[in-house]
Amino acid sequence: MQEVISVSQLTMYIKRLFSYDNILSNVYVTGEISNFKLHSSGHMYFTLKDESSVIKCVMFRSQNRRLKFKLEDGLKVIIRGYVSIYEAGGSYQLYPESIEPAGLGNLYLAYEQLKQKLDKEGLFRTDIKKKIPYLPQSIGVVTSPTGAVIKDIMNVLFRRFPNTILKLFPVKVQGEDAAGQIAYALDFINRHNAVDVIIIARGGGSIEELWPFNEEIVARSIFKSNIPVISAVGHETDFTVSDFVADLRAPTPSAAAELVIPEKEMLIKNTMDLQLRLKKALSNRIKSERMYLEQMMMSPSLRHPLDKINQKKMDLEIAKKSITDSMKKNIEKEKSTLSVICGKLDVLSPLTVLSRGYSITTKHDGSIIKSITQINNGDEVDITFIDGKVRCVAERQA
Repeated sequence: MQEVISVSQLTMYIKRLFSYDNILSNVYVTGEISNFKLHSSGHMYFTLKDESSVIKCVMFRSQNRRLKFKLEDGLKVIIRGYVSIYEAGGSYQLYPESIEPAGLGNLYLAYEQLKQKLDKEGLFRTDIKKKIPYLPQSIGVVTSPTGAVIKDIMNVLFRRFPNTILKLFPVKVQGEDAAGQIAYALDFINRHNAVDVIIIARGGGSIEELWPFNEEIVARSIFKSNIPVISAVGHETDFTVSDFVADLRAPTPSAAAELVIPEKEMLIKNTMDLQLRLKKALSNRIKSERMYLEQMMMSPSLRHPLDKINQKKMDLEIAKKSITDSMKKNIEKEKSTLSVICGKLDVLSPLTVLSRGYSITTKHDGSIIKSITQINNGDEVDITFIDGKVRCVAERQA
């Protein structure tokens, strides 16, 4: 008798068959997305269909966070993933691990290659990006003259700052000629220094429609610009090479208008607030300085400014008297010492001897005659007395 199995057992058996199949465990499937839903959990649920068949797909949050584009109904894609059984529903499903737009693989490859090339050359460096002026006098917009983009920018700019000077530089924003026109417009604005800041903008679209902003000629024109450039291309989830090169990326054209200029009413309010704060701060400072001045006026130094000078004068007089007294004492002391020395010198002085009746006999050359043997008869000698000198002729007595 054939063994009877439960629904769960049958489902598990089929699931094991799917898991052991080499093709189903790593399959590439192309089709069109429909019934797309992004769950609050972050998981994506949609149906992949072609002309005659459909298959349910679930892409978990851990996988879809790596997507570089937004999934939407009608988008043709190539999915790499595996097929398995959803046991609770009893149906098979495709579980994508990666998704690429169908027919756009070459564009994405070119996009990534150009990004890597320009990044290595330093065109994406944040430290060389120019600062967006806070209140530009004139704003240049490089975009299509028709469509919603320029209207959205104008509405936002003139609502925020009614007397804004906006200069439109019309270009094609998709198609073969678009990249050349965008690059030419940027070069033209810089040659004539026409504005203070530039916005390059277009609305959302497919990668083919946004491709002019992934062209190298546009990227290098943005990098060469001496005027700050804001890139506002596509929707918030769209990223182009222009976004990486520009000095600032805006998620949408309207957001670029909000980023480039502040609200006039808010500026007026902020200015009035600053005036009030400045007035209050100035008033408080004046009060503080006045209180300090009053305290200083109450200080003894300012109430009697000459008192300290007079005190110093007194100190100076005392010091002067002390020095004078000290000098007098020293002089008297030195006088006494000098008197003693003079007394001693006076005792030893020849003049003292002469005053007692003695004399000094010398030859013509000034040498003193101490012995009679130094004199011959007839020699002239000088005899010095206390009150004068006489010259005599020597005569030796027998």
